[in-house]
Amino acid sequence: MPASPAGQLRSIAIGVTDLDAAERFYNDTWHLQTVAKTTDAVYLRGAGSFHHILALHRSDRPVVRNVTFSVAERSDLDAIAGRTPAAGGRVLSGPAPVDEPGGGTAVTIADPQGRILRFVHGDARHTEQAHPDAPSRITHVVFNSADVAVAQRFFEEALGFRLSDRTKIMAFMRCNSDHHSIALADSDADTLNHIAFVMPDLDAVMRGAGRMSDAGWPIEWGVGRHGPGNNVFSYFVGPDDFVIEYTADVLQVDDSYRVGGPSDWTWPPGRFDQWGVSKPPSDRIKQAQKKIRFIEQ
Repeated sequence: MPASPAGQLRSIAIGVTDLDAAERFYNDTWHLQTVAKTTDAVYLRGAGSFHHILALHRSDRPVVRNVTFSVAERSDLDAIAGRTPAAGGRVLSGPAPVDEPGGGTAVTIADPQGRILRFVHGDARHTEQAHPDAPSRITHVVFNSADVAVAQRFFEEALGFRLSDRTKIMAFMRCNSDHHSIALADSDADTLNHIAFVMPDLDAVMRGAGRMSDAGWPIEWGVGRHGPGNNVFSYFVGPDDFVIEYTADVLQVDDSYRVGGPSDWTWPPGRFDQWGVSKPPSDRIKQAQKKIRFIEQ
């Protein structure tokens, strides 16, 4: 597959209504580590090399501020800026220096449905940490879309994404060897569906699910194994009703991967994952998966 200029999914920035409580949750229960703070923001790293994978911003309402990718070459920023308008998006700023912890140079764009995406080159990195129970990185973000065809075309034309699989309700898009970094879910609004954090293995997902349950955050869907992507999953509704997922065993693909269609991804009646052990998603998660909007610019 020709290299996508999008590189690799790095981080997501979200607005939270209680910054101190959210930081405690993501430190103590979700096992991320605070690496930088300002008066109104907290930056948290995983066990991987990215400077931060989650940024929490003080806000009067839950909101997604941006989703950030780390690109391999400075020229990738120019390529993205050049392709974006013709594909139906808007260049909001840059390439320009990033004025936040982690630094680098970034171009910031809005896709045709208003989601803010940033692409950063030259951002700071950490030495990876071997941690059996901490997420290493964000492996994918799922966007609800009122018009998946429009969103898919933009990710393909402006950002070089490829379709990995299409189910009845979702298009799984990749920009590197991960089966998907972005998925687009058929919906009646352009909102956030969920954020997936990759754990070292199945045991880490299970221990994380137990840790969440002990802290009063019940499993809302899972534990199970998905079809597209083949990844293990356990979903929760976290602070401010952001839907967050522990996952592992993310499928790695290349050009030889055959794109699947809806008929390839059907389960027998009453089954909600490959194993057939997961209960259906809770009513709570179904509501939470629709409610978080993106900041307008």
